[in-house]
Order: sequence, then structure tokens, then C-alpha cells
Amino acid sequence: MHWQTSRYLIDLSQPKVMGIVNVTPDSFSDGGHYASTKAALDHCQKLLQEGADILDIGGESSRPGTPPVPLDEELARVLPVLREAVSLGVPVSVDTYKPQVMQQALDLGADIINDIWGVRQPGAREVIAAHASCGVCVMHMHGEPQTMQRSPMAGDAVPQVRAFLDDATRLLHAAGVAPARIAWDPGIGFGKTVEQNFALLARQHELLAGHALVAGWSRKSSLGSVTGLDVNDRLIPSVTAALLAVERGAHIVRVHDVKETVAALKVFSAMAAGNN
Repeated sequence: MHWQTSRYLIDLSQPKVMGIVNVTPDSFSDGGHYASTKAALDHCQKLLQEGADILDIGGESSRPGTPPVPLDEELARVLPVLREAVSLGVPVSVDTYKPQVMQQALDLGADIINDIWGVRQPGAREVIAAHASCGVCVMHMHGEPQTMQRSPMAGDAVPQVRAFLDDATRLLHAAGVAPARIAWDPGIGFGKTVEQNFALLARQHELLAGHALVAGWSRKSSLGSVTGLDVNDRLIPSVTAALLAVERGAHIVRVHDVKETVAALKVFSAMAAGNN
């Protein structure tokens, strides 16, 4: 399987690591650490040295309760970093749901749009469809960031998430977006209970449908709920969840702790090779 993006055809025969670059003052784990362009670019270089396969740059925090960032502010955070990041020799993803940010990011050479709203914002699908080959990661979110954890979804999350991703994909297909360009993300922590998040992991095979599958467990609150660990002490649970996601079919893991995740995946790949 491959994921088609603007400049790269990403080979998914081995799991890939997407390194998180938050150009924000308020992200739940590393807010403010890389808020300047220089700090963000230094972090990009560090993640690449540690083995990241993809960089994911975001200028708006999606932690629960966070208010939206004005368009001009998000552009001012993201675009200066993106201008340099596209020259680093790896696919670059931009984490945004705003069509205007998508368009300007793609114009600068971004490879992937990573949309927590699942291309539901007016104009988002049209921007993706108008591009010849960019990748798009469609994520499931119940509600919206300001209220999603106050009113999480009810019932069995797995079929509901699958139905949402199927519907979003059908609309993208109808707009002319090829299946190879589309990745799915079940949206761990986005309007779901702890139990629902772990059900999505346990039954992740139900979300395997021929599209690249992205798993984003890194430092999430559900890991804190079951371990009692603070957000900055969740390295081991995060790596464990990433490995479990890959074992259950995830093609890409989106993480803060690249070096440790890459090392763990090398052990996993060695085991998988020995089983053949």
C-alpha cells in the first residue's frame, strides 16, 4: 500500500512515524516550546535526526476547551515554518481545518492536509479536490474542540467512526479525489470516552478499508486516565499505544517522542521479519 501526496508516494509496507511540530502557545503537551519559527524549525531538524518519516506542522491547538485561532494568526504561525520545512527532504503535513490555510499551505508545497474536522468545513473539500495529488488525512471528531469532552459521543464508537470515515471518503471520491490520496484517523480523544478510545484500539481492524490508517495516541488523556501519569510522564504509555496500533494495522503513528517510537518500531519490525 502507498499514500499518494503532493511530492511523495509514501510506501506503507513498513510503519511510518509522523513527528508533531506544534507552532502554538497552548497545545496540551508542548504548547509554547516551539512557538517561534526558529524553535519550530530546530525541532523539525531534531525530529528528522531521530528518524521521523513525516513532519506534521500545526498552528492551532485542538486540546479540549481551546478557542479557535484567527485565520491571520494561524497563517503567521504556520507559513514561515512551512516555507523552510518543505526543503528538508520528507513529506510535510499541515494540521488545519481552514480552507484558506489549506490553500496557502498547498501553494507553498505542503504534501498532506491533516484535518481534524474531516473536511467538513465549507470549502475544504473543494481545496483538496482542486489539487492534483495532495494527501489528505480525514479525522473523526465528535462535536468540536471547545465542547467535545464535555459531551462525548454515546454508544459503540467503532461503527459510528467507521460510518463517518466512509461518508467523508465517499464525498471526496465524488469530488474527484483518488482513494490513494486519502488516509483515515479515528480521532483518539476527540469527543470520546476513555472506554471508547480503547475500544477503537482493540477493534482497530474494523477501520482497515484500503486507506492509510493514522493513529494518534501520543500523550493523550486516556493514557493518563489508565496510568495516573501526568502528560509529560506518558512516554512509555505513548510508545506502547503506538506499538499496539501498528500491531493492529495502523500504517502511520503521529507522535511527540520520535526517537523512542522509532526504536520500539525497529524491535517490532525485527520480530515481524523473524515470523516470515
